[in-house]
Amino acid sequence: MKITDVKTWAVANPPPHFGGPFWVFVKLTTDNGIVGYGEAYGVPFAPSKVCGLIEDVAERYLVGNSPFEIERMWRSIYGSGFNQHPEFTVGGILSALEIASWDIVGKALDQPVYNLLGGKFNERLRSYTYLYPDTADPDHMAVTNIHGDPDIAPKRAEHYVNMGFTAVGFDPVMPMGDPRQLSMHELSNAELVVKNIREAVGDEADLLVKTHGQMTTSSAIRLAKRMEKYDPLWFEEPVPPENRDEMARVARMTTIPVATGERLVTKYDFWDLLSKQGAAILQPALARVGGILEAKKIAGMAEANYVQMAPHLYTGPIEAAANIQVATCSPNFLIQESIQNFTGFFADVLKKPIQWEDGYIIPPTDPGIGYELDEAVVEANQYEGDGVFPPMGSRDRA
Repeated sequence: MKITDVKTWAVANPPPHFGGPFWVFVKLTTDNGIVGYGEAYGVPFAPSKVCGLIEDVAERYLVGNSPFEIERMWRSIYGSGFNQHPEFTVGGILSALEIASWDIVGKALDQPVYNLLGGKFNERLRSYTYLYPDTADPDHMAVTNIHGDPDIAPKRAEHYVNMGFTAVGFDPVMPMGDPRQLSMHELSNAELVVKNIREAVGDEADLLVKTHGQMTTSSAIRLAKRMEKYDPLWFEEPVPPENRDEMARVARMTTIPVATGERLVTKYDFWDLLSKQGAAILQPALARVGGILEAKKIAGMAEANYVQMAPHLYTGPIEAAANIQVATCSPNFLIQESIQNFTGFFADVLKKPIQWEDGYIIPPTDPGIGYELDEAVVEANQYEGDGVFPPMGSRDRA
């Protein structure tokens, strides 16, 4: 069996754009008609350019070769151009093609991917959601309008707990941008948001403080000390991911577990983080980190360090499908990020939606990654813009 064809799409995610304004998908087809789907996340170029890059790499390294040769394909792409260094562009492209290859392998063997990576360990997967605006409230549609609001954020947290979620994520330190020393007002407001959410949900839900590297190390430590009394499950990416020594310094100075990983690529970035004891919870984004097998290797390294896995998700449903496969077969899985309960366009773009019940994802039993794109919906929702997503503060547009 050989891969014979590659096709890509940049798909527009309609308003309110939960999960981003667009998703980049790839389809690989074999000479015996099996198709596999993959997704690239966070490649810092216009989506039309990302599609072209995926097609170029696939033509060079996949077409004419067996989809089973994932290790060979991975090393060839990772080292192409004398690169052999973790970075977003190759990471996203490689992830998309790797996920699609695993989808083909699972379908060829009539097995879900998790059965090929050790088998089902978790019968269901605890999930959490970011706090999203109430779409019926046009005055607060922007995420940034609710996360730092000590009155609105607790109400949205209550809403999701009432849906069945047992954990909610929120960023009380908007806006995202370069690391800064928070003002006293920002520190006090962030503390009040955490306090009010804890009082709103009580012990019914874990609080996941999802900052995005907005703070200097000293500022992150100051905020952590204020939040400790409310017992968050984690403090996410308190400083930018580029300096893992400083991430580890925050981890040493607080009782709140540090979580990080959405901006790390390959096992090599995660080895560096683990070797410095910089995090207790790892959050690889499978459509960026290097794909399914790479994430499984990272999970193994984490397991040996008593570190847990909480795969990141802020993109489309194919990355979610890949996350679910790795989470299902990983003993050190903690919790999976979801886009609310995977309804709306997240479900429309799939032939069969992701099954979510009472705060848990039910792993699929279908072969491959378990879900297929509805290509009619994909074709009807092509993205025409040239923005880069996720944006960095006010400097980028999406």
